Amino acid sequence: MPAVTVDNPLVLPRIPRPDPGTSTPRRVARVITSHHQLEGAGFEIRRPFPGAMSLAEADPFLLLDHMGPQVNAPEEASGAPWHPHRGFETVSYILDGEIAHHDTNGGGGVIREGDTQWMTAGGGILHDELPTEQMYRAGGPAHAVQLWVNLPASLKMTNPRYQSITRDDLRLLTSDDGGALIRLIAGDVAGFTGPGSTHTPITYAHATLAPGAEVSVPWTPAFSAMAYVLTGHGSAGREGRPVEGGQLAVFGPGDHVVLRAADRNEPMDVLVLGGLPIREPIAHYGPFVMNTRAEINQAMEDFRAGRLGIVPADQMAPRKFA
Repeated sequence: MPAVTVDNPLVLPRIPRPDPGTSTPRRVARVITSHHQLEGAGFEIRRPFPGAMSLAEADPFLLLDHMGPQVNAPEEASGAPWHPHRGFETVSYILDGEIAHHDTNGGGGVIREGDTQWMTAGGGILHDELPTEQMYRAGGPAHAVQLWVNLPASLKMTNPRYQSITRDDLRLLTSDDGGALIRLIAGDVAGFTGPGSTHTPITYAHATLAPGAEVSVPWTPAFSAMAYVLTGHGSAGREGRPVEGGQLAVFGPGDHVVLRAADRNEPMDVLVLGGLPIREPIAHYGPFVMNTRAEINQAMEDFRAGRLGIVPADQMAPRKFA
């Protein structure tokens, strides 16, 4: 950690400082501390939302899960066995380690350090996410984030698809003084565009701020804005609201987001994310997110009937690794 670095950030395109006469910094509306819980086959995650933050406040996002950073002992790593999804997209970003996946459409592969897997579940899919055999048997560092992005009603039943965004695909940027490295996964920042293709308009980036460094990130005024601290300490907003690992800063309206790393002997790693709110009714049950309870009932019926896919016979037995 971090997943992608450069020897000299100053060779990268720079994000100019916003003009204080025309750009308004977003104030921090609230800071949310993640709750801990177990997921999948028993791995622990930190979840800033949903929970203390409602789905209406998180719109267009549904969930953010943060696993690690941690070091697994041999035969300790676990994942998420076969499970369904319908009605949204899952975005899995791997900062350390690697995860293998399979799905009922015949897809699969390995997501490695610095890679992002963008899965549009749409009308429905079954998949699993497990440590690779090497990760399971040898153990080692593991650090990952999964973001759920909602889909509007018109796209809830769209065909499933994958985007494989490798570490080499990321758009790398830096602050005006080179104190921050920004990995743009999707959306636009200061006229630069990330590789992710989004059904729902969002911006999603991972920034590493050197100790004491500050960055002002231009932000689409119509988008929501949040900053989730992966590791380290610092502050959010021009007012300097303290934040640390596992906390989410939720910003109010404005034109840019200000983040600063504390003057400690450590960088601050933070996800910066936001999007255009969908503002539609949400009905959800586990891995299904639709607009009405009737649609949730239909998703459950379709799952039981095998219409979301059938797990291959050679993978029916419980597995510790892919």
